[in-house]
Amino acid sequence: MNNVIAFNNIHIHGNVRTSFNSVEKNPEIHNTAYIHPLAAVIGNVHLGKRVMVAPAASVRGDEGQPLWVDDDVNIQDCVVLHALETHVDGVLVREAVVEVDGEFYGVYISPRVSLAHQCQVHGPAYIGSDTFVGMQALVFRASVGKNCVIEPKALVMGVNISDGRYVPAGALITTQEAADNLPLISNSYPLRSLNKAVVHVNTELAEGYHDKENLTLFLAA
Repeated sequence: MNNVIAFNNIHIHGNVRTSFNSVEKNPEIHNTAYIHPLAAVIGNVHLGKRVMVAPAASVRGDEGQPLWVDDDVNIQDCVVLHALETHVDGVLVREAVVEVDGEFYGVYISPRVSLAHQCQVHGPAYIGSDTFVGMQALVFRASVGKNCVIEPKALVMGVNISDGRYVPAGALITTQEAADNLPLISNSYPLRSLNKAVVHVNTELAEGYHDKENLTLFLAA
């Protein structure tokens, strides 16, 4: 695959074969992505262009899989991406995956999403483009639309959130009624432009650290 590199080292490597997954697969990582040496990316994972994976983040496609992370996503410090078992005896567990364009995923993260420090996205889960998931928030068995903000320490579980909504800090959104009644993001909402700024910073960091790493390797050769 053009512009994609597969790693096999201490912190970026393939999964092991198990009773629930007989296929070993290395992560597919675009050559413009950056993964800090203290982060882990394991198994059936796709990382797109200019993805930034910060220290202590864990992206594990060794149980539920695949995990798809699209272009310009930032996975900040101590973030966890994981999913429930998606196959049993080689058969897809339909309730453990999300469907995107006819394909099935344990977790699907769309372009330009920010996953802030210590948040968790646990599959089955879908996050729409240009959405911000705040510090220590948890998304589990849920679908979040595009242009949303999940404020810090919120819980989103078992629901579908429409585009352009925000989840207040510390809120527990565990019924569809609660999800449907979430407020719309308006021009007066103070965090309406937060994600754009965070994506801007982290794509530049990914490019900068990537270039620095390549320069270090070149000088050491």
